[in-house]
Amino acid sequence: MDATTDEPAILPDRPRVDARRPVALIVGVVATVLFVALRVAVDLDGGAPLAFDRWWDDAMAALANPVAVIIAWIPATVGGTIGMIVIGISTTIVFLLVKRPWDALNVAGAIALVVLIGAPLASMIARARPSDSLAETQATSFPSGHTAVATTIAITLALILRRGWIWAAGAVWVLLMMWSRTYLHAHWLSDVTAGFLEGVAVSTLVWALVEVWRVRRAQRVVDAAA
Repeated sequence: MDATTDEPAILPDRPRVDARRPVALIVGVVATVLFVALRVAVDLDGGAPLAFDRWWDDAMAALANPVAVIIAWIPATVGGTIGMIVIGISTTIVFLLVKRPWDALNVAGAIALVVLIGAPLASMIARARPSDSLAETQATSFPSGHTAVATTIAITLALILRRGWIWAAGAVWVLLMMWSRTYLHAHWLSDVTAGFLEGVAVSTLVWALVEVWRVRRAQRVVDAAA
């Protein structure tokens, strides 16, 4: 994933132009299109669960047991509003302390944007949750905020730190969150899928935007010093 050029680096561990940026932009646009398509599909059905939603909800109900319910509550709790605020603020502060302000801006901006998009959208769509929900019951099911924020944080950190194990750990965390929200019947499968797509779109596009801003700012500094 790393790229090198003959140009001077903006930071010691960063190439001047990251070769992943076009890929991130493409992924972000595709995720946005798929999110909108899923949103339209849900709207056309009047917000009712889709066929695969009912199938998955029934499958989770058939696998219900007390131990799995306790396990499912772990990511649901850690990935809740308070947990995500703590994780977001802590991560931003760490990047500031190690003098990586661009990365701090990336994390803070991505988390803020995904919440600003998802929360109002969920209230506007007002999709009902499964009737047997073991968690939230208010009609704000689409998209899954837990999944959107988990995906945003996972991909943002993976793009910033560029480590394979972070990608792997992030994938496990996101899949666990998606399973948890549907196992607790807090969301339909299409809700967590939409949350995942929202998180992918926000994290990749914000990262690419910050990278563009970083490069242009560095170029202005170089030009001013010339």
